[in-house]
This record gives sequence, structure tokens and C-alpha cells, in this order.
Amino acid sequence: MPIPDPTSVSGKRRLNVRPKVLICDNEDALRALVRGALSMSDYELAEARDGDESLEVAREFEPDLIVLDLMMPGRTGFEVLEELRLDARFAETPVVLLTARTQAADREAADSAGADRFLPKPFSPLELVSIVEELLQRRSVA
Repeated sequence: MPIPDPTSVSGKRRLNVRPKVLICDNEDALRALVRGALSMSDYELAEARDGDESLEVAREFEPDLIVLDLMMPGRTGFEVLEELRLDARFAETPVVLLTARTQAADREAADSAGADRFLPKPFSPLELVSIVEELLQRRSVA
């Protein structure tokens, strides 16, 4: 009898034992801030510096959650998110959208694109950690 794959249940991915988080931002300092905040928890982290690399790393790394900057070179965070949502592997992957754009229209666009949370910059690293933990917990019981 084959040993069941712990990352699969009935052909669907489930939360990894050690959750994977992809950090997508073109600013080195912001990636370092997010990495530092999340490194206190037991997450496996990967990083991307622009929209195209975000898609490439997401497809290889298959994260349980994505922290995605809105304004990046190449594809924007909105474009990355829309493309990810078209891929069955990422249709339900929680996405936290980080942005300096805080207008109501930006929030509405984030909701329409499928973001789970919208976090304006500057943000509290503790708030980010809390959001990540909540979204991963919600996904693990779904």
C-alpha cells in the first residue's frame, strides 16, 4: 500500500507541515523587513523581486501564502494576482497585498483581484505576522 503524500488530500494541496510563504517585493529593505518578521515563526520562506519572478517562484515553490507588493517592475501585483487566481494550484492560496496606495479604489481593486488582505505601507510587522498566522490557520481548517 502506498504511503499517502502529506501535502495532498484527494488530489488537492493542503497546508504543509512547515508552511511556505512567498515574499514578493522589489525593495530589498521591505523584503528584509517581511523576512525578519516572519522568520520568528517556523515558515519556509522564498523571495521574488518583480512580477515575473513572483510567478516563476510561485510555480516552483508552491507557497501556502503569498505576501505581494502592488507596485513592482514588470507585472504589477494586481497582474500577478490575477494570473495566479487563474491557476487551480493558487486559486485558494491566501494573498496579502502590500501597497503604499491606500485609496478606496485601490482597496476595491485588491478585493476584485482576489486579495485576501490589503495592508497599507508603512505597516506594523506584528500586524503582518498576525494576518499571516490568521490566514494560514483559516486555510488549515478549510
